[in-house]
Amino acid sequence: MKSNLDSLKASTSSQLSENEAVRLAQEGDSEGFERLYQLHSRRVYGLCLHMVKNPDEAEDLTQSAFLQTFRKIQTFRAEARFSTWLHRLTVNIVLMHFRKRKQSEISLDETLQLDDESPERSVEFGGPDLNLNSAIDRINLDKAIDQLPHGYKKMLILHDIEGYQHSEISRILGCSVGNSKSQLHKARQRLRELLPRRFARAS
Repeated sequence: MKSNLDSLKASTSSQLSENEAVRLAQEGDSEGFERLYQLHSRRVYGLCLHMVKNPDEAEDLTQSAFLQTFRKIQTFRAEARFSTWLHRLTVNIVLMHFRKRKQSEISLDETLQLDDESPERSVEFGGPDLNLNSAIDRINLDKAIDQLPHGYKKMLILHDIEGYQHSEISRILGCSVGNSKSQLHKARQRLRELLPRRFARAS
């Protein structure tokens, strides 16, 4: 009997619209949370993977993003689409992950330097920190994307971050495939102009 009830509950939650799921989640209803996870978990994982390039880290960050979503769902005011709100929350989670990792690496370097009496050896730690550079690059990238015109930003996020094809974008935004490709090309050009010179060359 219980399994039948569980199946019925799962079926009901899968039929909820996003707006209904958000409303229920804000009221503390678990079905609302479950539906939001069903709708957005794959895309959140894809965004995390795109940023960290590590499947295990991406899975952990996806879970962190949804935990934070459940804690902060009351702050969602529907001034933007829920997917946009969730995207920003996820990016912030990943950037915070980079900052914590950077602080951990700096603390480890400082410990190693204190244990080393040779000043010449200590100087070696002043060389390029590739992990730190990578984190800074991603922070710069996020800031640059925020500076794009709204249309360019939407196109770049849909195609390069959320993984939609041009045919899907044309249906979502009501534009032609050619226009989608043209807007993405212009968005990438503008992004290169906004990024610091070192990062622009690397990309």
